[in-house]
Amino acid sequence: MVNPFPPYEPNGPNESARGPRLREIPFRLIVPNLITILAICAGLTGVRLAFEERYELAVFMVLLAAFLDGIDGRVARLMKATSKFGAQMDSLADIVNFGVAPALVLYVFVLDQARAFGWIAALLFTIAAGLRLARFNVMAERENKASWQSEYFVGVPAPAGAMLVLLPVYLGFLGVERNATFGYIAAVYTVLIAFLLISRLPVWSGKSEGTRLRRDLVLPLMLGVVFYAALLSSYTWEMMVVTVAIYLASLPFGAHKWRRKYGTLTIEEPGVGDDDMGRHI
Repeated sequence: MVNPFPPYEPNGPNESARGPRLREIPFRLIVPNLITILAICAGLTGVRLAFEERYELAVFMVLLAAFLDGIDGRVARLMKATSKFGAQMDSLADIVNFGVAPALVLYVFVLDQARAFGWIAALLFTIAAGLRLARFNVMAERENKASWQSEYFVGVPAPAGAMLVLLPVYLGFLGVERNATFGYIAAVYTVLIAFLLISRLPVWSGKSEGTRLRRDLVLPLMLGVVFYAALLSSYTWEMMVVTVAIYLASLPFGAHKWRRKYGTLTIEEPGVGDDDMGRHI
């Protein structure tokens, strides 16, 4: 009997040209893809819970999806299980977890109070997240990268955008009334976050290999992380509001630091008609 499912080829069908292909695939190659699939399931489950008006669980599932989507690549690198298949899976999952799921949860919770304008705001955020992810993928694939790309993103990254755009939901959990006025304010805020996603604002990534920490600051930093986690578990939505406020307030400082370090260096981006963009799509 012919197997109806094609064989799993992590790096594409051309890998067989390098030699005989093993019938078995190491399990470590599948683990990162399973994490990505779980992230998609969490994001879509968050949408379902929002429609069922179980909003706190919905937000938790969306944030869980963002967390899982953020670690699958790191797990793949740690397990030496990176593959072209996994990269494509992760890229497709990002638009669901960082674009579609947060926008729908936000719309069901409060943006529907703004009627058509609220839906337009949700659409703009989702499309902006997709454009942001496409730009990131194209810039990451370039052979000649600018020196600042290891330290800065161009625009707010999509995972942070998903966390930021849910601010009206956090405020709603804290007692802000969900009326038409709040709905319109939330819609304007959603459009603002969508603009930050596709903007050319340099945003510090925190991934620079040159970043060093003084030895005497290691223990205070660890205690600070534990303290933050304790506050987050006890005062979840208050701390989420504070986290969003701190992140937004830090954006101008990151851009100022970039200008001081790199001067008037321009940020080159791929255009829609670039060859790189065409190959990616």
